[in-house]
Amino acid sequence: MSTEVLPPVAPEVLADAVEQLSARLRKKLDAAIADCATRAAPGADGSVDVPFGEDAVVTLRPGPSGAVTDAAQAVCTCLLAPRCLHRAAVLGAAPIADGGEAESGEPRGEPAQGGNGGGEQVTATSSATGMAVGSGGGRTESASAASAVSAGAAGTGGSGGAVGSQGVPGGVGGAAGGGPAPALTVAQVRAASALWDASAEALSAGVTAGGAVVQAELLRAAHTARLAGLPRAEAAALRVVRGLRAARERSNGQRLGELAGAFRELLAGAALLASGSAGAVAAGTSRRAYEQGGSLRVYGLCREPVLSATGYGGVATHLLGAEGSFFSVSDVRPGGLARAKGAGSASVALGGAVLDHAGLARGGLRIVGATVSADGRLGAGRGVSATPVRGVDWSEEPVAALFARPVREAMVSALGDGTEGSGVSGADPSEAALLGCDVEVVGAAGDHLVVRVVDGGPVLRLRPAHPHPELPHAANLRRIAEHPGLVVRVLGRPDPERAATLRPLAVGPVPGASCTLRLPEEWLGRADLGYDRLQGSHFPSAAERPGPVGPPVADGPDPLADAPLWRVRRLLETGVAGGRRAVAEAGRGTDTAALVAPLRRAGLGGAARLAEALTAEADRRPRDAFGRLTDASADGYARAWLASAVHLAAAERSLVVASWS
Repeated sequence: MSTEVLPPVAPEVLADAVEQLSARLRKKLDAAIADCATRAAPGADGSVDVPFGEDAVVTLRPGPSGAVTDAAQAVCTCLLAPRCLHRAAVLGAAPIADGGEAESGEPRGEPAQGGNGGGEQVTATSSATGMAVGSGGGRTESASAASAVSAGAAGTGGSGGAVGSQGVPGGVGGAAGGGPAPALTVAQVRAASALWDASAEALSAGVTAGGAVVQAELLRAAHTARLAGLPRAEAAALRVVRGLRAARERSNGQRLGELAGAFRELLAGAALLASGSAGAVAAGTSRRAYEQGGSLRVYGLCREPVLSATGYGGVATHLLGAEGSFFSVSDVRPGGLARAKGAGSASVALGGAVLDHAGLARGGLRIVGATVSADGRLGAGRGVSATPVRGVDWSEEPVAALFARPVREAMVSALGDGTEGSGVSGADPSEAALLGCDVEVVGAAGDHLVVRVVDGGPVLRLRPAHPHPELPHAANLRRIAEHPGLVVRVLGRPDPERAATLRPLAVGPVPGASCTLRLPEEWLGRADLGYDRLQGSHFPSAAERPGPVGPPVADGPDPLADAPLWRVRRLLETGVAGGRRAVAEAGRGTDTAALVAPLRRAGLGGAARLAEALTAEADRRPRDAFGRLTDASADGYARAWLASAVHLAAAERSLVVASWS
């Protein structure tokens, strides 16, 4: 089924179209959506026509933003229009536009050109929710169990801040200045409650029953959340709907684990907001806020291509301040892969500086009147002035300090140590701190590269920062894997979902090492793995390499894979795929013992109790004397699922952190 011809549709337009259908037509909607997408044909005036037989043609006329944002932009020629199945089916087959994208053409959650921060280049983080979910439990169990149950039962943080907001350690109760955060309004709490109800119903239905009608209810709740000023909640709901669509279409890029994570973030955020105990900071902002940063001197670290699920592409250049703080300048716009590949050499529009991103990644800037967001994004307002300065090699300060830091300490700083106050976030990974270390190449193992941190450090797995085959990440890692014994300086981002795994963004030679990279002088001692391509001349000759290659490379221990927590993960994903009924079936008879007994033997009693509670709640369908359900609500099931999911995320995060020791 191809929907490339169809323009994006605003969530509220689709939700209204589905609501107008009769109960009989709603039952036919999913089949009609699958049948109509291949009929779409572009019109001469920018419209799109979808014929249904001889008497009905649906025409979509997108607005200036390229999206259908008004009901009048979708018309059908049949007698039942606009309450017809044809119109709803075409709207349901079209991609879902983000709220901000539909209105202004900019990706949701980012400043438009000329907004706060001036003409800052826009970055696409619309698919990320920005909501963090975590719990205490540096020892995997005791503290995290209590806080996870608290998150699932009441939607509020436990002792470790079971549900929090990114950038606010341990919860969301405080304002940036240290005082109490402004409270949510009544309308915001009401909208969050409606979003929770719709999310719970979608989770209970699962992928198999989560068709267009279920998705439309979730889209309506997301639109209400946006109108109430809850952009993070809206973004989380849109991410779930897109995941449901991809799973139902069996898209190759869809992972069930990612959809389970999206449900976890959506439910946790909605529960926190609906409880009324969160400050307004938990609601998020639709545009990135910038504050005056004074005068700054920043040095380029590397650049990486950025690809968004909603068709945006570009580049993010990472910078380091003289005091060791991370900053970034990004340029992400509609265009997808082609834009991501070309933006690496695009000009940087920052305070009049005459630089492109390739030059900035290896150079530096002296900025006067800088505007900086909370996550380190540099704005380009009218009062900003930037002058290029000489860049520094990775062996020079302040960059050298990144590689001198012990890897365990750097990893804890980047991901959190799994103890109280840390979170499990589904936010854009580009917001995470970078980690630098010197490693020795061991060799390739499967689809990743095995390396050992020099001076007795842990064994790490290097995986491509972006797996797209037309980006050179994977090809560069394969080239490095051909040289066992090579010593390389790596700058990357720890993978929070895999044990001892680093996603490298750039590599460089290790000072003083004989068997290391030989990069061109103009590269200033680093290669951006997403843009530069390593060649044979960049590696030492055969005479300079260590002895002959040894036996096949074997991975080190993987505590995440070895722990029986995979049983809980499978149960949660079963619920996402098959809904409440599938979880109930998985917990009946001997299946319950097979699930919880290995957990208890491994000392994971909290995980076992939460899994038992989930299967029991899934199977709880009280009926009256006439066989009618007395409690058809999915609320209790969703809370039990969320409690187990939050606990699992905290436990897995603890194991990931421990794997770096």
